[in-house]
Amino acid sequence: MSAAYTELLHQLREVATLMSAASLLGWDQETMMPTRAGGTRAEQLSLISRLAHERGTDPRIEDLLVKCEADGQLLAEPRVAASLREIRRDYDRARKLPAKFVGEMQETSSRALEAWKAARRDDDFAAFEPWLARLLKLSQRKAEYLGAPEGGELYDALLDEYEPGMTGKELERIFKPLREALAPLIAETTESPHQPDLAVRRLIFPLDKQQELNALVVNRIGFDFDSGRIDVSVHPFSTGIAPGDTRITTRYSDADFPEALGSTMHEAGHALYEQGLPRAKYWGQPLGESLGLGIHESQSRLWENHVGRSRPFWDWLMPHARRVLGAELDAYSPADVYAAVNIVRPGLIRVESDEATYSLHVMLRFDLERSMLRGDLSPSDLPGAWNERIRADLGIDVPSDAQGCLQDIHWSMGAIGYFPTYTLGSLYAAQFWQALCRDVGGVEDSLRNGDFRPVLTWLREKIHEHGRRYPAAELCAALTGAPLSHEPLLRHLRDKLDPIYRLDGQTTAP
Repeated sequence: MSAAYTELLHQLREVATLMSAASLLGWDQETMMPTRAGGTRAEQLSLISRLAHERGTDPRIEDLLVKCEADGQLLAEPRVAASLREIRRDYDRARKLPAKFVGEMQETSSRALEAWKAARRDDDFAAFEPWLARLLKLSQRKAEYLGAPEGGELYDALLDEYEPGMTGKELERIFKPLREALAPLIAETTESPHQPDLAVRRLIFPLDKQQELNALVVNRIGFDFDSGRIDVSVHPFSTGIAPGDTRITTRYSDADFPEALGSTMHEAGHALYEQGLPRAKYWGQPLGESLGLGIHESQSRLWENHVGRSRPFWDWLMPHARRVLGAELDAYSPADVYAAVNIVRPGLIRVESDEATYSLHVMLRFDLERSMLRGDLSPSDLPGAWNERIRADLGIDVPSDAQGCLQDIHWSMGAIGYFPTYTLGSLYAAQFWQALCRDVGGVEDSLRNGDFRPVLTWLREKIHEHGRRYPAAELCAALTGAPLSHEPLLRHLRDKLDPIYRLDGQTTAP
């Protein structure tokens, strides 16, 4: 390996180490930090982010990159060539942002996060609105620094951070047929006279017992507790801090134990991806990093929905759930719980929504944040626009901003352009699951026996171990034989919901 490439990797490792310290501080802010420490924490994160940015945009990296890009021996190695391609992309993008601005953005978002927590708790949008307005202005400046692609819009520059190569217009093209197909499916299920019994989701179980069950499931599907942990936060998340350190947070309530389990499996899906990346080998390099948030989200949605909401999964889990949670579950069969966890029921909260209505929540946020960034929608008008859209899409009224436009953490973090990746993740997950079942025999039998290794092994070999070697669209086409489409997701929903709601003429649900 050339001396230039060795030095380049050393520089990137130092940047990654600084950012891992910022990630650890961010995790602590979400889970354990005292409220009064918020101001100092904002300064800490601002300083680390600025130092990491200065290191990452050092002119020496440009010199090293030029030498490496001219080295034919390096470029002849496909993995190294892919790594250099992504390093160049990251460097050119980061260099467009002034270090002072990066620090300002980080400090503002850290302070806004604390303001959001209080505003959500107190149902006080007016208290958060000035912070949202400030973050939008900073996001507009960021997009202007980065520059929109030719023929594109400022939103594309921000979206590219989370889903490289994606544009707002392309999202419109992908989302339109999905929205049009979901509306009649949701109407059919909600109007069906054969509604699942939700009594099992109203049972009350102690939180410590739920935590025990969730830990059992997460451990069984492959999460390495020697390299990670689970904690509680206001908004569930997963973060890969460094090699050997991947953390999950979730939240619980006394009732609806499947909801907490689903949330935990969702975050565990993210964490399994982080733990499956060759991060120790490629620390600080693109080959050891995740491939965009759409692919990242596909991993969480696959484990939450295609595994955790499947009938074979509940056939396996119910004996364990009865043992851990208690005899109240004796009155319910796996079929009862399977139907209950697949209820289609329009609701207010995105992270608690069912598979069919989930993407409507995401598309709402995509449209609103895009409008705010353009200046077509002012932050002060957000609650009204939000409530009107929820009423139009889901047919329900929003009783409070805490259950409306204040429910998500993302805008308080300045993460404009993040939301669309959730639906992209659902689409990727359905298409990957279809390919996985094609490639691996007897998947349902494995799940029914509590053997999740075939699923995790396929994901490790096909997705995790490659890091950012392949663009998302290229990876999807290679694994599934087709470009990303809404059809596998709709087929998955139909195959599941038709029997439960007897939409296909069946007389009994599975």
